[in-house]
Amino acid sequence: MSVILVTDRFDTIARVIDQLHRQTLAHQLEVVIVTPSKTELRPDETAAEGFAALKVLEFGSIDPMAPARAAGVRAATAPVVFLGESHSFPEPEFVAALLRAHEQPWDIVVPGVANANPDSVWSWAAFLMDYGQWSETLPAGEIGGGPTWNVSYKRAALLDLNGVLDRALASGDELPLTLRERGRRAYFEPAARIGHINVGREGWTDERYLSGLMVGSHRKEMWSLARRLFYVCASPLIPVVILSRIARPMRALEQTGALPRGIRSALMIGAVVRTAGEVVGYLAGATASASSRMEQYELHKMRYAARPSTSSETVA
Repeated sequence: MSVILVTDRFDTIARVIDQLHRQTLAHQLEVVIVTPSKTELRPDETAAEGFAALKVLEFGSIDPMAPARAAGVRAATAPVVFLGESHSFPEPEFVAALLRAHEQPWDIVVPGVANANPDSVWSWAAFLMDYGQWSETLPAGEIGGGPTWNVSYKRAALLDLNGVLDRALASGDELPLTLRERGRRAYFEPAARIGHINVGREGWTDERYLSGLMVGSHRKEMWSLARRLFYVCASPLIPVVILSRIARPMRALEQTGALPRGIRSALMIGAVVRTAGEVVGYLAGATASASSRMEQYELHKMRYAARPSTSSETVA
């Protein structure tokens, strides 16, 4: 398997590399690091130890990250690629579980995602909205698709996208929808467990808004004006759709007692804010500064991770 990581400095992904070293099949991993400058990367001297290979690909700009991720896929040599993030940390059996699943006729295997900073209602709300549909608490089985990142793919399925790969690896649902249209099959494997860090109270509203803005802006480039106006008119229903998609993982997590008080209020706020961003995206698109701000959240999410919750951080 090849793991694709986009970063500015090695320090940004050091914890991810450490978790990859802990994999039971670390010796079968090719790690592909895509960065603006090999000189500025400054990797740890022991970074490559234990891996089949560690490749550093210099790519002029990682803002936006989608073209850099696509370049990493093209530079990879393993038949299975995993699109990692600077703030997602796989458990030791992660790679082994993904590769076992890929022995079956699955083109996409989605791991079970866990909340890696569960000490805040804000973190839980962000986690559920972004990855609740693929919570580790859900059963294994064939699914319609997954998120764009934190997913493993048959490399050939991605390369088959040719000229649209750079665009499809951006925020939004283009990649899973395109793969499904081409008959590619997806499987959910909760045994492949990965912890995801989420934005906490600081920056939470801004990130929720930007997440919607990026989706709407991406669709603006592909959809007709009539279709976008239809979605704008139907926007009062979007929060309902968002919340309905996470009802199942909510029930599963509530049974474990993991969810904090006020989670429903936080989710409602987040759904409304995200919808506002989506509507702006449909009508006007995203400015360069907004896109860059979202990329910073994605690259340096650890800076915005939730602190231990206090009474002042609880949503009534």
